[in-house]
Amino acid sequence: MEKHYKHLNADERGVILAEHQRGSSLRQIGRIIGRHHGTIGLELTRGATPDGYDPHVARLARDAAQLRSRRRRKLVPEAPFYDWVRNRLIHWCWSPEQIAARLRRMHPDDPSQRISHEAIYAAIYAQPRGSLKTLMIEALRQAKPKRGAWRTPLAGSAMVPETLRIIYRPEDVEARLVHGHWEGDLIKGAFNRSAVGTVVERKTRFFILSKMNGCTASTALEGFTRQMKRLPVALRRSMTYDRGSEMACHPELSRRLKIDIWFCDPHAPWRRGSNENTNGLLRQFFPKGTDLSDLSQTALNDVARLMNDRPRKTLGWNTPAEAMAEELAAIKTTVALQT
Repeated sequence: MEKHYKHLNADERGVILAEHQRGSSLRQIGRIIGRHHGTIGLELTRGATPDGYDPHVARLARDAAQLRSRRRRKLVPEAPFYDWVRNRLIHWCWSPEQIAARLRRMHPDDPSQRISHEAIYAAIYAQPRGSLKTLMIEALRQAKPKRGAWRTPLAGSAMVPETLRIIYRPEDVEARLVHGHWEGDLIKGAFNRSAVGTVVERKTRFFILSKMNGCTASTALEGFTRQMKRLPVALRRSMTYDRGSEMACHPELSRRLKIDIWFCDPHAPWRRGSNENTNGLLRQFFPKGTDLSDLSQTALNDVARLMNDRPRKTLGWNTPAEAMAEELAAIKTTVALQT
């Protein structure tokens, strides 16, 4: 007997027809073509007609049964959540996993209103050719590009006092139990002539973008100060940065924001893992080689809002905006109790 089942072919059906007309038993026919007698019986039932077994009728019946057994796609235009999924994918830039998780939360007791992220991927690539399929595929996250050796300017290494090395950073920062601790960096534009400042709050993964008017230390000072000054003082506890030369003005930044600044060791970007991950996701909006100098702060705020409204697995599928709202509410409650 064959190890892997295969559907009956035309030659086997011809043998079944001939042997059945000859009066052979199911077991005899099965031995001739190497099939189980149950398979022969099912085939004869499928092909039964008033005139006896008909191979053509049997094949049509098998094809119809195969179509019925296929799982129907849930993400079709007539599905009740189709527009919701499409909009979150294309316009809100959510991933299929984030979409599926939020649907489970919205409809915990109604499986008909939910869909897995694998089914979303399958539906996207099953779309017929056209602009909608192109938009959906373009909305999917791209794999991170490979990175070369991490190089830190000598000037950046020289400016970091021993006391500000990350090894002296308090343990509660590492544990992500307290709000107000941030990770920062710049993403560079075409030819390293333009930049955008990025900061991510370690506990909530809340994301802020800062417009920079260049890549110098003075522009980084002004850009980070302008955006982070908008935060409550209780949310400005520390910032962890790499040793880039754009942080040469860190003493003044620390004074302006009343914030502690810590520096990673050379060649250790994983010590700012949240920021590194977020910067990789940000390239979905600003591919490498983009001129970032033309971007307004309003446009950057719109991108940050999109990223902060994405459900995150590490937050239990809450969004960073929701997590930050909870922290702000807790701060207000604490202040009210103290007064």
